Amino acid sequence: MSVVPRWALLSAGSAPLFLVGGWTVAQAAQPDGFDPVRQTISALAATSADHRWIMTVGLAGLGLCHLVTALGLVTAAPAGRGLLALGGLATVVLVVFPQRPDGSITHVVAAGVAFGALAVWPALAVPWRTARPGGGDQHHPPDGTAPSGPARWPAFAAAALLLGLLGWFAVEFFTDGAWIGLTERLVAAAQAVVPLAAVLAALTRRQPLP
Repeated sequence: MSVVPRWALLSAGSAPLFLVGGWTVAQAAQPDGFDPVRQTISALAATSADHRWIMTVGLAGLGLCHLVTALGLVTAAPAGRGLLALGGLATVVLVVFPQRPDGSITHVVAAGVAFGALAVWPALAVPWRTARPGGGDQHHPPDGTAPSGPARWPAFAAAALLLGLLGWFAVEFFTDGAWIGLTERLVAAAQAVVPLAAVLAALTRRQPLP
């Protein structure tokens, strides 16, 4: 049995539902002419948006889910869990400081921190084995089993994918490209799904110590 609590699966599974469900319902509530390919997720929770509470709830739920998942993913290394929690906290902060017509530096900084932390955390979440007296090396999670988190290379591949998508979004954002909204939704959705994959991997893997 995994040391990761079952409630971590609930929080990790709820994250993409809050995000994608939030923007789907919020987009439907906007006036004709809203373009999800060109306009950002933050525009749906902006102070000038119609029914902005919908996306506000979606983003707040997303951030809280990441915080809870970071708390429960005890098989991950502290650095990875810390970055996942940071990404969740930054998401909550950008909700508190929504996008405004005259701009909001705090919102932009919080969004940047959230995207950056949620892109990098998988690479730092894999526990590194530590030397044991008498030879051999082993990481020791709370129940004395070997690491049950995602394998190192899949975690690195996930981080590489997330960073690639984030880079694409950054190019669109800083060049005022035509796909700002689309690329942001791709990277945000991917970042919301990866914690779920990590929790599922942790719940299904258990390797007893020799």
